[in-house]
Amino acid sequence: MWTDFLAFVFGRPVIGKIPERIREAIARQQVQAEILTGWVQLALVVFFWALYTIAPQTTAETSFRPLPWVLGTYLVFTIARLFLALRQIIAPWFLLGSVIIDVSLLLLLIWSFHIQYAQPAAFYLKSSTLIFVFLLIALRALRFEPTYVVAAGLTAAGGWVLLVWYAITEPSNVPLITRDYVVYLTSNHILIGAEVEKILCILLVTAVITVALVRARRLLMRALADETERDELIRFVSPEVVSHIAASERPVEPGDGRVLDATVLFCDIEGFSSISERLSPAQLMQALNAYFAAVAAVAARYCGAIIAYQGDAMLIGFNTAHEDPRHARHALATALGIQREVTSRRFGDDDLVLRTRCGINSGRLIAGAVGTHDRLLFTVYGDEVNIAARLEQLNKTFGTYVLASEQTVTLAGPGFHCRRIDTLTVRGRTRPVTVYVVDPPLPDVDAMD
Repeated sequence: MWTDFLAFVFGRPVIGKIPERIREAIARQQVQAEILTGWVQLALVVFFWALYTIAPQTTAETSFRPLPWVLGTYLVFTIARLFLALRQIIAPWFLLGSVIIDVSLLLLLIWSFHIQYAQPAAFYLKSSTLIFVFLLIALRALRFEPTYVVAAGLTAAGGWVLLVWYAITEPSNVPLITRDYVVYLTSNHILIGAEVEKILCILLVTAVITVALVRARRLLMRALADETERDELIRFVSPEVVSHIAASERPVEPGDGRVLDATVLFCDIEGFSSISERLSPAQLMQALNAYFAAVAAVAARYCGAIIAYQGDAMLIGFNTAHEDPRHARHALATALGIQREVTSRRFGDDDLVLRTRCGINSGRLIAGAVGTHDRLLFTVYGDEVNIAARLEQLNKTFGTYVLASEQTVTLAGPGFHCRRIDTLTVRGRTRPVTVYVVDPPLPDVDAMD
């Protein structure tokens, strides 16, 4: 129950060990926040110094004027903090000590008012300068670290208790404590309830800011963790797929999918079995990584989303993860771009030639999540996907490298060199498919779009 209560008040904590990169990201944010705090404090010192210089000096006939000394000391600490923050070498103990000194200097200034104006000690309890205690507490919230807020608040509350005690115990010929609010406001009498209210306000403001900071800090850590996971996920899943999942209005469940008109492209390396046989695993992995990077760059240029890897084969979807009205045209351009890429360069340290066969088909299919509640795979499925896979395999029969269905060629429109080969029944289907071979060169698809 206690754990549930803490989670209710401070927010749900981050489960598990926080990765070092997230800690580093938070540390960078704190450095920037400390620099911002330093500039704000410096601006406040300059403002109050200017105000003190311009404003008429109203004081008793005494040379005791502590304000310039307090502002000067505060200025020294502010500049020192800002310098260390800019150099990113500020130590936590120094920062904690400077926060306590900041508040103590303000309270010391308030205490000195009764000497400066030759009044009883109770005089300073009515000083409006106490308001700046709340400013000092709030400034510490910029660092997003509740320790310094608590330090400022406890120092202020404890310091005000001492000031009240000092005022009450000051020798006097008349009673200082009153219960009359009017007398309290119009004289140097002390209303205990009013002072208790000030102390409670300081503690409550400190508590509220602390709770808000802890909740915000935990939320920030979870957000950074989610962002880091997303960045890592993009390395394993297409960015378009990640964006599609992230934009979903509710958690993705198994079977969630959209029926849409799209184009899919299967590509496979020619003779991969014999290539892998003569290479070591390390050499093969190096060549494949370079190959996949090259193919992915071509697909990304034409709005393609890599949906799956299977060995050396790749499944690329168009208009599956994000809207693309020219999906057929972009799929043909991707296939030709892949051909140009694999024929113009070599892969890995062994300078491998990785010729690639592509099969392309367009039609109505389903794009969505398949799997279990704990482990999902975003993919495309349907009869049109099977046709694209069969067309990729038919390249072996016809000695070609890019085969496309009639639906894709029709949707793609003019500009491509497409030759009709045959109308045939592919394996696993009863209805015939009209097949076209797509020859280079690659037209300027960007200009035609």
